[in-house]
Amino acid sequence: MNTANLRVLFVCHYYPPHLGGIENVVRHEAVGLAEQGAHVTVVTSGKQSSTTTQDGVTVVRIAAWNGAERHLGVPFPLFSPRLLPAMMGWARWADVVHVHDSLYMTSWAALAATARTTTPYLLTQHIGLVQHPSPLVRGVQRAIYATAGRLLVRRARRVFTLNASVAKLTARLGARAENSVHLPNGVHTDLFRPAVSPAERRLARSYFGLPPDRPLALFAGRLVPKKGYALLLEARRADPDPRYDLVFAGEGGGSAALVGRSGVHFLGPLPPTLLAEAYRACDMFALPSRAEGFPLTVQEAMASGLAVLTTDDPGYAPYRLDARQARLLPRTAPAWTRALAELAADPRTRRLMSIEARRYALAEFGWPAHLSALLHAYRAVLPAPAGQHHSTGAQTGTAPNTHEGPDGAQKEHGSS
Repeated sequence: MNTANLRVLFVCHYYPPHLGGIENVVRHEAVGLAEQGAHVTVVTSGKQSSTTTQDGVTVVRIAAWNGAERHLGVPFPLFSPRLLPAMMGWARWADVVHVHDSLYMTSWAALAATARTTTPYLLTQHIGLVQHPSPLVRGVQRAIYATAGRLLVRRARRVFTLNASVAKLTARLGARAENSVHLPNGVHTDLFRPAVSPAERRLARSYFGLPPDRPLALFAGRLVPKKGYALLLEARRADPDPRYDLVFAGEGGGSAALVGRSGVHFLGPLPPTLLAEAYRACDMFALPSRAEGFPLTVQEAMASGLAVLTTDDPGYAPYRLDARQARLLPRTAPAWTRALAELAADPRTRRLMSIEARRYALAEFGWPAHLSALLHAYRAVLPAPAGQHHSTGAQTGTAPNTHEGPDGAQKEHGSS
């Protein structure tokens, strides 16, 4: 297929500048395909409805209320009634629809729209069941998986999963084995790289106001219970003589617990370029999260050459990690207290882990291979040769540098 004739619709509840792993993956996929000549649109949430072009990608934001995340730490935007008609129009325009996760209103709208337009869709399921502290949230989550989630998984032409636990979940929901694909996320290994010299690391530490000589363990992610930020605080508090400091990059309801603590540094939310500098400023990466696909921040930390500590999740088995590349730990404070203390006191082991982590990331987490796998999957589900759109009203003959939306308006790439 000529990629320049391909129209791809990505569907995700969030998109940058909102900070989070799923939306970063969607952005990298969308921009990467646009750079290869595909016409790419993302339908997502926003404070108000708008359509802009960013990095060659048409971003359609539908007005949504995000109070559940602000007040409860639950990333679940509630959309205006404009979502379904907008999704219907863009699904009719697209050759293929790529839905990210099944828990969100954007995904349900895509399910309804593709059923009407017969546009083939693929699903990336990022996470499994999240053991949220709220029984209500857990109950709603299970209800969604049993209804809309089940339909999304069963009707998808391909189901991409990030780990073995998520693959088991999608199998229980009805995904056929021949349609299920393990597809790790990619990482920009040029951006997320180790410091080239001690001077570069010192400069990064100076920029963030971090101690120049003390071992630093970085946490990057949303400050919500499932990410385990509170467990790190507990683990350090249990160490009678901690020889390292904790550094937190992210946002969420837990930020108040970080301010004013001895040995704890809070950087707030960081865009990718500054987050890459934060990785280079630190020695270790610590993420005791649960119910993840495979955390994008773990991949970024490995690419940045940090000694990584994360949860020992059986779902991570397909990644074949061993202690040379990352320490996989039980999600208990004593285990994390010991592991952090040992690595903080052992620069030689940290150095060896840094080398192995970087080597692994270069071999396993490249974006070119990820995008190639996507294009292969898209081609496999298309109902017609390139340039022949299905009979749902989509227009043909789009010029290489234009992007015709469902309303027929031409949107020039490169403007906003």
